[in-house]
Amino acid sequence: MAKLKSVYFCNQCGYESPKWMGKCPSCGEWSTFVEELVRKDAAVKQEDTRFFQSLRSEPQLLREIRADEEPRIDLHDGELNRVLGGGLVPASVVLLGGEPGIGKSTLVLQTILKLNGLPTLYVSGEESARQLKLRADRIGLQNDDCLIVCETNLDEIFKHVKSTSPRLLVIDSIQTIYSEALESAPGSISQVRECAAALLKFAKQSGTPVLLIGHITKEGSIAGPKILEHIVDTVIQFEGDQHYMYRILRSIKNRFGSTAELGIYEMNQSGLREVSNPSELLLTQNHEGLSGVSIAAAIEGIRPFLIETQALVSTAAYGTPQRSAIGFDIRRMNMLLAVLEKRAGFRLAQKDVFLNIAGGLRVNDPGMDLPVICAILSSSLDMSIEGDTALCGEVGLSGEIRPVNRIEQRIQEAEKLGFSRILIPSNNLKGYNKKLFIELIQVKRVSDAFRILFSRS
Repeated sequence: MAKLKSVYFCNQCGYESPKWMGKCPSCGEWSTFVEELVRKDAAVKQEDTRFFQSLRSEPQLLREIRADEEPRIDLHDGELNRVLGGGLVPASVVLLGGEPGIGKSTLVLQTILKLNGLPTLYVSGEESARQLKLRADRIGLQNDDCLIVCETNLDEIFKHVKSTSPRLLVIDSIQTIYSEALESAPGSISQVRECAAALLKFAKQSGTPVLLIGHITKEGSIAGPKILEHIVDTVIQFEGDQHYMYRILRSIKNRFGSTAELGIYEMNQSGLREVSNPSELLLTQNHEGLSGVSIAAAIEGIRPFLIETQALVSTAAYGTPQRSAIGFDIRRMNMLLAVLEKRAGFRLAQKDVFLNIAGGLRVNDPGMDLPVICAILSSSLDMSIEGDTALCGEVGLSGEIRPVNRIEQRIQEAEKLGFSRILIPSNNLKGYNKKLFIELIQVKRVSDAFRILFSRS
């Protein structure tokens, strides 16, 4: 009989301790230790479950190491390929997280159904084979190289992998997988950590990429120990409001590409549709004459798009003004309100301010500053901004408008969608002499932008 022992794990960094501790000595977080029962002989059935052999490594000189770029696997999905950095890297481990019902399994299933000629093993720990079949029929795709198995035992999964030899392994989800070498329940910190480590070892030694689907907590982070995100090569987040039809695929960690990329999908009856030109969908085109609306020329990664910024300013009804922002950093909005009060002379301290980025998007581009303050001022003055005007620029604490990156792409996107003028930071176009059909208005301070937008005779 295997001897059991009680061990405490930090659910943030995975630090192990024989007793409970208030503060983790590894990551410094408080009240993160949880108790779990584990077996003392954690090598049970080691030979049966780990069919891949351990490889001996030897020290090498840096100049002797080959650094040829490995060919990536084309997933036949432009948005997913962009977020991953150009495709799926062999021997990599990718973790896809998102809220329940957001469409994680649908995205993965429709992606692997497009990969004809690539043997794939889809391991489902949450849904039955019949449920997956119904979803595949709804998507309307067929793939004879995709194998489905419903299993949660890690040992049995490796047996299926050994018998089928897939070139892509999908685990849905990592929180449902358990190993008999541990006594704790599936989804516990030790189970998630050990199963992820075993799958990582399999991926690196066999060259087979592994795609893990993971749950998230109420705070929006991946469920399980924080070490799970350190183990994998790429962490991508699938997010969006279930009341909206748009879904955002965002890279949080990527060892093989940029973390600033963004993919946009539209949810419909037949699955997820790629949105190749989000600007046309994010602009409602019906805000003529309405105050509190501005069009921002934003950038996410290398992708430009125009997005509608909405603001509402009203007198505080209960004495204490409210500040609320959806899709934008509330702390940055408070800073911009202080700039309006101190540098531009607009009194907003006793007014409620509500800000919304249309379409359910969350944007972190500094170039959103100028559209945000213009939308707020438009609502405060009850004066509309002309619908053929786009804006971009970062606002400093002294009220100056600072240059932003990729200004050429922002201008070209606005020109492509038929805008007649765009407000940009002064001296942001040094050395740019391409002929354009859109009027470029360069502004140095926020007062200059307000004068151009709101001074009407």
